[in-house]
Amino acid sequence: MQLTPQTAIYITHPQVVVDPQVEVTEWRLSPLGSERVDLLAKRVADLSSTCPVAMVCSAERKAIETATPLANALGVDLEQRPHTHENDRSSTGFLPPDAFERQADAFFASPTRSVRGWETAQAAQARILREALSAEAAHEGRALIICGHGAVGTLLYCALAGLEIDRLWDQPAGGGNWFAYDRLSRRPLSHWAPMEILFADQNRSREKQ
Repeated sequence: MQLTPQTAIYITHPQVVVDPQVEVTEWRLSPLGSERVDLLAKRVADLSSTCPVAMVCSAERKAIETATPLANALGVDLEQRPHTHENDRSSTGFLPPDAFERQADAFFASPTRSVRGWETAQAAQARILREALSAEAAHEGRALIICGHGAVGTLLYCALAGLEIDRLWDQPAGGGNWFAYDRLSRRPLSHWAPMEILFADQNRSREKQ
């Protein structure tokens, strides 16, 4: 993945500590999630010297904990954009894994319908697309990295790719994935891939020099 001022990359937070006693928006990265982010941060350290970069993130703790090491490694300020949050599912609060997966299936399957009080997929898609375009406009001339969440990230991907909302396009389990898109054409340059391969090609190029 080569960064240019025309590039935007959406990265989802990796694994978290699931705690039913804590608000989902305040969940922290797990040790594995933090380790994955730290490894990515080591790879991005020199990228801002080849292309100016702007970094934004959701105001949810797990997104901040994903974005902060990357912003520090790049030497750039981190801008929090609260409206890039995950789909609003506060009506149900924490759901056990099986129940959550059924609810998520229904969320994607009925984009215009609020399932048990959740924000509709259609509304969440409009929100994340609006926020992505706003972030682009605020950071002209720089590559843009957005750290966020799986459901709204998938909805953004569907909007950019011209696809119907469908969980078929959801990120792989566990989080810590990314896709890139072209800011001029607003078309995806890739589908979801694990953060372990993001910028790996640039690191190999530096090793050969």
